[in-house]
Amino acid sequence: MFRGTFTALVTPFRDGGIDTSAFEKLIEAQIAAGITGIVAVGTTGESPTLSHEEREQLIRLAVATAKKRCQVLAGTGSNATHHAVADTKAAEKLGADGALLVAPYYNKPSQEGLLRHFKAIADATSLPIMLYNIPSRCGVDIAPDTVARLANECRNIVSIKEASGSVERVSELRAHLPESFTILSGDDSLTLPFMSVGAVGVVSVASNLFPAEIRALVHAYQSGDVKLAENLHRKLFPLFKDLFIEPNPVPVKTALGWRGAMSAECRLPLCEMSEANQERLRKSLAEFEQR
Repeated sequence: MFRGTFTALVTPFRDGGIDTSAFEKLIEAQIAAGITGIVAVGTTGESPTLSHEEREQLIRLAVATAKKRCQVLAGTGSNATHHAVADTKAAEKLGADGALLVAPYYNKPSQEGLLRHFKAIADATSLPIMLYNIPSRCGVDIAPDTVARLANECRNIVSIKEASGSVERVSELRAHLPESFTILSGDDSLTLPFMSVGAVGVVSVASNLFPAEIRALVHAYQSGDVKLAENLHRKLFPLFKDLFIEPNPVPVKTALGWRGAMSAECRLPLCEMSEANQERLRKSLAEFEQR
């Protein structure tokens, strides 16, 4: 169901509000580059600082702009199960093609709690679901055994965005899961290593800036041209690192601002990059363009 290159979209702001024109243009650029899908209101889209109304506005706008030319996933995860259920049902009504569900954060449920959380959401919707495992931000890890149980018990839980940072974890997941269940990298810098052990794509931050290049890397590996994929990875790798020298999505929005695609504005508690890190990112981008 979910494989290829998905862009975790930033949310453009201007003077405190959503810049809908910049958001539409960003989506059009993704589609023009041949991206597989987009994720609206994920954590790269600063979902924690969006109101309920703004989340629905962005999902509705993403669906209307995409016009079925790419898949649209809605970030509907929460650390309150009833909120995640309500948001996922709303995304289905708004026409999303799937839901991205991050693990509950801060309250640190047990594996049984995680199972019941995701199962309750899956039971409430017919949307295909991509789990999102990112222990560094959530403080909880969705164990491979739990993912396998969910895959077996919930027909519409079909994929996972794996951002544990571990190639070994992808190998472990692949050993536990049916072949139809897809694994996507949640870290741009690990896309190629993850694909080498069974992942089938990426949910990317860098593709906000360079969708064609990220798509080319994934496509090259999937087409059997491992050397081209490796060369693209090497070219992109310094940029992958420098897009995370400050909290995501501050660096990528800064770069998009330099490009004139949108304001670099983020919502507090995120703020602008330090001058030193801006200089480092400018240098990295310039070197990338020269390679």
